[in-house]
Amino acid sequence: MTTPAATAPGRPRWRRDVTVFLTGQTFSLLGSMLVQYAIMWHLTLETRSGTVMAVYAVVGFLPQAVVSVFGGVWADRLDRRALIIGADATIAATTLALALLMLSGYDDLWLLYVAAAVRSAGAGIQTPAVGALLPQIVPTDRLMRVNGINATIQSAMMLVAPALAAGLYAWASIEAIFFVDVATAAIGIGLLLLVPVPRLVRTDQTAGVRGYVTDLVDGVRYVATTPFVRWVLTMWGVVFVLIVAPSFLTPLMVVRTFGDEVWKLTVNELAFSIGMTLGGVAVAWWGGLRNRVHMVVLTTGLFGVLNVGLGLSTNMWVFFTFMFLIGLGVPFFSTPTMTVLQERVEPERLGRVFGFVGIVMAVAMPLGMAVFGPLADRYSVESLLVAAGAALILVVLAGVALPSGRRAIAEAGGDPAPRADGGSGAVATDDAVPGTADEPAHRG
Repeated sequence: MTTPAATAPGRPRWRRDVTVFLTGQTFSLLGSMLVQYAIMWHLTLETRSGTVMAVYAVVGFLPQAVVSVFGGVWADRLDRRALIIGADATIAATTLALALLMLSGYDDLWLLYVAAAVRSAGAGIQTPAVGALLPQIVPTDRLMRVNGINATIQSAMMLVAPALAAGLYAWASIEAIFFVDVATAAIGIGLLLLVPVPRLVRTDQTAGVRGYVTDLVDGVRYVATTPFVRWVLTMWGVVFVLIVAPSFLTPLMVVRTFGDEVWKLTVNELAFSIGMTLGGVAVAWWGGLRNRVHMVVLTTGLFGVLNVGLGLSTNMWVFFTFMFLIGLGVPFFSTPTMTVLQERVEPERLGRVFGFVGIVMAVAMPLGMAVFGPLADRYSVESLLVAAGAALILVVLAGVALPSGRRAIAEAGGDPAPRADGGSGAVATDDAVPGTADEPAHRG
């Protein structure tokens, strides 16, 4: 259990704290995306091997799935800021070591694999801690807008990072990109140290390994036996399998159907990214429906319809329009999903729940690709997109018809549980001194 602390009005500087938090996240996310593109392009250009890229995908996703199981428990037991900064520092140190080794002439593939695995493991710690941290610094009634702003930042980085990474990679080297990432990590950590966050003190927490295992088991039991949480995570996983995974095949459809000119592939990516950015702005400005699950259901059904439209498109610009609309809808799905969990899950369990979110994200997409990738070599991408869209529509109808879905919608329609200090169940009511262990922070 947690003991209520100060109310949201007790944090008159929450806007300042959120601004600093998101600024630090922006720097951090930019560096991370630069490295992601740099390693992917480097492996592609140097090896031209599908097997190498497959191994890179595995080491880039699997560690996050494994570590998220433990990361969620740590986020509920330990100082969330310390966890995130520790993960950030480890990732930055690994990236720096990789840059120095490559400058010294060591360029073995296993070095890049190790770096990708460490970064993935760091995400397994960061994702649950960040998801659990935001309600501690944001008033509950502003979570939707702040999550929308965060989604906008992430979408904007999808537009900026590829172009910047390409310029740095062509003008300098992959090592230069690694050094940029280390610098952005330092800036991000420094800014996040300025965000005061009250301690989250649990009265039900026991010490030692036995207490850790108890927390882990409790988190698994909570997710498995709470219909609302289980339903939300199931919908998240289904969308990743039936929409996110097939979306990776859209460049293949462009090449097969509309031609292999590079500008067409570029427009395909830009249409989706611009849509995501505008969708994030719209959610941040509007604030969304009061019933978050209604937004999730409606957007998921719309995804199914748009995916069918993608598959049936015979005109290239119609196809790009559908890509834009799918990108536009992403924040209308992801933002209310994250927000409703932050609003409804008890603060002392929020880290573990977001640990399972990380697991779903890390497992569902590769699982979908394992199915749709080989099928794309036997069937047309168009037919796979239509089938995936139709399947998603059926899943939405079943999800709404099931009792758990109706309960989830009804529960999301009520007033959120009171949260202390903008969403936390913290005991401490005084702001921690900047730079102490009481202030969580985040690097994306």
